[in-house]
Amino acid sequence: MMLIWGLHQLQHAVTVYEKGAEVVRMYKTLLGSQGFRKGMDLYFKRHDGQAVTCEDFFAAMRDANDADFANFLQWYSQAGTPLVKVTSSYDPKARTFSLKFCQEVPPTPGQPVKEPMFIPVALGLLDKTGKDIPLSSVYHDGTLQSVSSNDQPVYTTVLRVTKKEEEFVFSDISERPVPSLLRGYSSPIRLESDLTDSDLFFLLAHDSDEFNRWEAGQLLARKLMLSLVADFQQNKPLVLNPNFVHGLRNILSDSSLDQEFVAKTMTLPGEGEIMDMMVVADPDAVHSVRTFIRKQLAQELKAELLSTVEKYRSSKEYVFDHPNMARRALKNIALAYLASLEAPEYTELALQEYRTATNMTDQFAALAAIAQNPGKTRDDVLADFYSKWQHDFLVVNKWFALQAMSDVPGNVENVKTLLNHPAFDLRNPNKVYSLIGGFCGSPVNFHAKDGSGYKFLGEIVLKLDKLNPQVASRMVSAFSRWRRYDETRQNHAKAQLERIMSTNGLSENVFEIASKSLAA
Repeated sequence: MMLIWGLHQLQHAVTVYEKGAEVVRMYKTLLGSQGFRKGMDLYFKRHDGQAVTCEDFFAAMRDANDADFANFLQWYSQAGTPLVKVTSSYDPKARTFSLKFCQEVPPTPGQPVKEPMFIPVALGLLDKTGKDIPLSSVYHDGTLQSVSSNDQPVYTTVLRVTKKEEEFVFSDISERPVPSLLRGYSSPIRLESDLTDSDLFFLLAHDSDEFNRWEAGQLLARKLMLSLVADFQQNKPLVLNPNFVHGLRNILSDSSLDQEFVAKTMTLPGEGEIMDMMVVADPDAVHSVRTFIRKQLAQELKAELLSTVEKYRSSKEYVFDHPNMARRALKNIALAYLASLEAPEYTELALQEYRTATNMTDQFAALAAIAQNPGKTRDDVLADFYSKWQHDFLVVNKWFALQAMSDVPGNVENVKTLLNHPAFDLRNPNKVYSLIGGFCGSPVNFHAKDGSGYKFLGEIVLKLDKLNPQVASRMVSAFSRWRRYDETRQNHAKAQLERIMSTNGLSENVFEIASKSLAA
């Protein structure tokens, strides 16, 4: 339908369709489930079988609910992601809590000046015990608007931010609350607030909104990792903030929470994500810090992690549904944490999980936990897994990728050995993506300071270029951000790009990517 075509106007998103889906979801946030359904019913009644536009979809949502959507269509016509800054203040005498919003959309090619967007911000307020405060009314634009309806308490409300700057004031608030902003990721925006680290730790431990608990944990983890990276670079001792451990312990111990949410909250930001936040990316420091945090959390939360594995271990028949998938996800991340301690009893626990697994998910997760640590046990289990699954090429590709992405020191030599494995074929793109692409995703080995990872990729690209230039060009793109690193790594990466460029008979595909990378 033309609706999908229209979403292509939403540029500079991770993908057009992801941002388009978020925009559609905002209708549901603004209208509620019933209102969204009414809009969909009218949309199909009007346009079933027709070629339609985003404006038609907008009109159906608006008309079915007699809604005022003001400047909502800016989401379709303006490129870029809005940045929303929020500041708060509390007046104990008036018993009011105010939130000031300031939004801006950065300039993009062809659109140097942007108009304010229609941004729904779902929020709640938490008291000092971590409970949601009932919301009664909010003062905005010169009018007092009721929040509650039918005398039922309301704990989450949706503010409609439509101007560059505006303020919302909540009345009858008996203490300074901690705001829980953008609940459920109610808008695809970048949010900056005056929440302190203490506020974030509080939200991590208590917020009733699972997205915001996760987001608070991710914000804190990124801050913590960047701070510890600075300490590592200055040869200072690494110390894990006990409040971070406390927040994760609360989540891990709360049986009322969805296990998939707990698993995601227990997952630290990736090394690549942290390096992207640094002026000069330092793979060694980031890897060392992330490893330290994982092991420290495993040590501090050992009892809870062990209890989680015991509670959800794979002794039951495999069932493919959300509750069982969530339990498997949580159990497997707990197992990975414990295995990171490299203690014999936890290696044995992972081996037991591997042997008794009733499904591929659990067995592969146990294999991954064991594969964290080099040694005979790792080699034996990897060989056993291959012998069982060698006839399933998709599983074998996962097996290659697991080894390629390993943080085992000097892993480039293991990857070189796997090039000669009978199941590997350099002419098979999917096997190349699994093994070579997987290796390029390992910050600690691909970006090895001695340049061994870059040299290996350079050699592979030249071999691939003679077999499949398209695949070779995808592989050489791993060099595209070489200037993000220190001078030593830059020199190694540049040398490989120049080596590739100077090769006779180079394909246009590889030449284009390599030359653009050098010029970047």
